[in-house]
Amino acid sequence: MKRSCFFIASLVLFCGVWAQNDTTKSYLQSIPGTNISFRIVAIPASQFTMGSNKADKSAEKDELPPHTVSISAFWIGAYEVTYDEFNLFAEDESITQNSDVDAITRPSQPYIDVTLGMGKTGGYPANSMQQYGTLMYCRWLYQKTGIFFRLPTEAEWEYACDGGAATAYPFGEDAKELNKYAWYKNNSDNHYHKVGELQPNKWGLYDMLGNVAEWTMDQYDETAYLKQENTNDPVVLPTSRHPRAVRGGSYRDEASALRPANRLKSDPVWNRRDPQVPKSRWWNADAPFVGFRIIRPLKQPSAEEAEFFFTTYLNQ
Repeated sequence: MKRSCFFIASLVLFCGVWAQNDTTKSYLQSIPGTNISFRIVAIPASQFTMGSNKADKSAEKDELPPHTVSISAFWIGAYEVTYDEFNLFAEDESITQNSDVDAITRPSQPYIDVTLGMGKTGGYPANSMQQYGTLMYCRWLYQKTGIFFRLPTEAEWEYACDGGAATAYPFGEDAKELNKYAWYKNNSDNHYHKVGELQPNKWGLYDMLGNVAEWTMDQYDETAYLKQENTNDPVVLPTSRHPRAVRGGSYRDEASALRPANRLKSDPVWNRRDPQVPKSRWWNADAPFVGFRIIRPLKQPSAEEAEFFFTTYLNQ
């Protein structure tokens, strides 16, 4: 489907193509009307090499070639979004009382027990939702706070994860060090854990690797790095519901999947057991290993631009 110039300009704008300084500070963001808050961390503008080093024996085809990109400054959640935060949205009575609400505009009930015996409140990462659910949460948060939040792009996510490190992992080449930073197959006991229990990365971000994998804004394109023209805040614009790009690996993955450069893609099979007709747009019945974290771009859109952004992505 052909896109208008305004559509493309808007999506790129909200992904950060502007010059900003790096003097912002991390802070605690409250959610009005609740006792819940979350910490967001300032990430300075920079250039970094995105993708895998060709010498990395674990590098996959979609991680090559390595290339330099410029990233504008932004804030990003210190932790993955928790159920304590997500449930405020899912259970918001003001959504239910809205006369325009239907099964598309408010969270449907998940087919499965999304706690999976691992915990739902008290600091556990929200999980099992489709990208649609994460964007609706961002939209709700914007309505509650007046601040525009969204998912990170793949480039923003990778830079926030490794800080431009030239090694396979942010801390070096030795995968055994992952036990200090990430819940994965070797140490997770096959379940996700409360956020922030292990060590943070250089920015003070927890669980960027492992625990639950994280949605990004980008359409997944295996050959994106081969044909990338824009190296300033790059993003692959959405063209279909699947596949979308997912990053970070999860509690059930091997160490190689937790490399910051590793790219994963969404799969409709993640919702194969949902018996609803049509299947839920909110939840993935078979993906307890997928969650999300959010960012706040320094440049805030107008209310009309923000609504256009959400509507565009949500209608894909």
